[in-house]
Amino acid sequence: MMSNTQQSAESIISGVGGSANVRSMTHCATRLRFELRDNSKADQQALEAIPEVLGALAQSGNRYQVVIGGGVETMYNAIVALPSMANVAHGEESEDDGTSGTSDADVKAAARSKARGKIAWLDSFFEYLSDSFRPILGVLLGASLIIAFASVMDALGIVDFRSPTKPAGWVLIDAMWRGVFYFLPIMIAYNAAKKLKVDPWLGATVMAALMTPNFMSLSDIKTFPNETLCVVNHTLNTSSCTTKIFGLTMQLNDYGGNVFVPLMMVAVLALVYHGFKKVIPSSVQMVFLPFLSMIIVIPLTAFLIGPLGVWLGNGIGAGLAWLNTTAPFIFAILIPMIYPFLVPLGLHWPLNALMLVNIQTLGYDFIQGPMGAWNFACFGATAGVLFIAWRNKDKVMKQTATGALVAGLFGGVSEPSLYGIHLRFKRIYPRMLVGCFAGGLTLAILSLPYGGVRTGAFAFTSLLTIPVFSPMWVYAISVAVAFVVAMVLIIISDYRTPEQKAEAAAALAKAEGQVSATVSAQEPISAPAPLGQQTSTLLADAPGDLASSSGSPTAAAPVSVVHAPIAGRVITLDETGDPVFATKALGEGVGIVPEGSSVVSPVSGTLLSVAKTGHAFGIKTDDGVEVLVHIGIDTVKMKGEGFTVAVTKGSRVTEGDVLATVDFDAVRAAGYSTTTIVTVTNTLRLHAVEPITDVTVEIGDPIIAVEH
Repeated sequence: MMSNTQQSAESIISGVGGSANVRSMTHCATRLRFELRDNSKADQQALEAIPEVLGALAQSGNRYQVVIGGGVETMYNAIVALPSMANVAHGEESEDDGTSGTSDADVKAAARSKARGKIAWLDSFFEYLSDSFRPILGVLLGASLIIAFASVMDALGIVDFRSPTKPAGWVLIDAMWRGVFYFLPIMIAYNAAKKLKVDPWLGATVMAALMTPNFMSLSDIKTFPNETLCVVNHTLNTSSCTTKIFGLTMQLNDYGGNVFVPLMMVAVLALVYHGFKKVIPSSVQMVFLPFLSMIIVIPLTAFLIGPLGVWLGNGIGAGLAWLNTTAPFIFAILIPMIYPFLVPLGLHWPLNALMLVNIQTLGYDFIQGPMGAWNFACFGATAGVLFIAWRNKDKVMKQTATGALVAGLFGGVSEPSLYGIHLRFKRIYPRMLVGCFAGGLTLAILSLPYGGVRTGAFAFTSLLTIPVFSPMWVYAISVAVAFVVAMVLIIISDYRTPEQKAEAAAALAKAEGQVSATVSAQEPISAPAPLGQQTSTLLADAPGDLASSSGSPTAAAPVSVVHAPIAGRVITLDETGDPVFATKALGEGVGIVPEGSSVVSPVSGTLLSVAKTGHAFGIKTDDGVEVLVHIGIDTVKMKGEGFTVAVTKGSRVTEGDVLATVDFDAVRAAGYSTTTIVTVTNTLRLHAVEPITDVTVEIGDPIIAVEH
């Protein structure tokens, strides 16, 4: 049986124009990243109708992003496993063909495309930054939680993690997070090289060469008294060393934790690597490509790129430190106010890189403290939406907001909130910005005596990492203010416009649209809200086993019986694997795992709709019960292949008349589920609807009883 994830994976590939339109695919922490042959074939509306999809965005160069959130890796693996994707490149990107795609005029997409999707080289630059960092976000998050644990132990007086003589066991724990940050340049070099289609191990090797004990020993004056010279800066309490290499002066640096150097180095390495690749015969490339690249790029990095990267990172960091020192109010408010606009556009990576540079050069970072005000304002807005969803019994939004809030508060990830909720409702951002301002202002005022809030770790700002900030109480109060202000403003004023309220209150309209799209009908088939309480006397007049399963009869209420349109095993809607039917947005009903090939009418009545593809039929009985028969899941994509339709729209059918003959072997071969779904689409207008499941039926056996 096809799972929800498999179903959605196929829907995503269909939404981007099919597997034939996909040149390559990869993913980041929250998004599927496609390179398409033709962006115009992607259907943004269809993609965003998929439950797991939080948003979709076209970019230049036929790039396309589908935002999934925390479950992106699961969805990526499901797509990779599709038979239709067997010949598509995974985890790497093809060369740009120069064709630019444009984002749709949708409000959310427009918000994200203000600075993206317009200039190809700018998109490529930020993609380079993103793909160099995103594979290691997991270990960075893991390291930040270890630091949080260490900070709690330090605060409780259990161990002094700053002591050089702490016990060996705690030294091991210390190494767990220090290893991530010290060897960060090697990790980034690996990812960056992979992004630029260079052997990733070659990129890692070049960076590692400058971090070996042999290279680091060049700073030891005792070992190299005639070549090495060190100058101490007593003001900054730092030393700067140079050495002579074959008569040339080389500046020596500690590259542990540096991020600018590997990013710059790999860009140069790519030019050298691809240049040699064009002229070296393929038969000897395995030997000479790495050899020539190493003997050129390692010295070039040691003499020029490395010192330049350190100087650039230190310069930018010093500029921000100056702003933080001379204008702390402006800095503390500016950071949380600009982040809400940087993150959706993917422009926050340079600041994230600077945080790592600050930790490496200063021993602490001062950007993440104010940034926490933005993150918690974001999560507070989501909490406000969740409160309203619970109050209004909005099942879909409640599920979306719950997942986004958990991902935010415990993982520090804002994308599920942004793409799943905030960018879809224009009233949220102004209220969230007030929370950002309130949190930033609080932090600016309370941290004034301390010179700002600092942290010695690259920490995802979540509840779990609050202990890594100092002063912790200042940070905790600031993010609490940001959270509460944003949440209260959303609760008081709502996050929806009057029109959006009407749409949410009438989920019927959306469901009816889904039914129309499913059965290709011109006449609407009613779609229900969740089923209300059912009576114990529902099946009094139903025949056979169905009647015996219920209580005593209620003579005043006529009961209709929906019969099995095909033989097979009856399952619940939750078990069908279709997320729309599982929510019962299209009515109460059952699924049947079929045995046979003929699908007959489950009731007598008029055919309101007959899908051209033969996969769905809408029937209305004379007493007003509207029944949908949907053959297979996602079989609309088969475009009628394997389906032989025996009826026409508008005609009358009698229970048992053949609707269609189906080649279920062809359906299975195409990779689709054969489960046939039968629902009563106007459940809301009926007194009660009761399905019978976990039974094996023949054609004509009762599967649903309806009380008017």
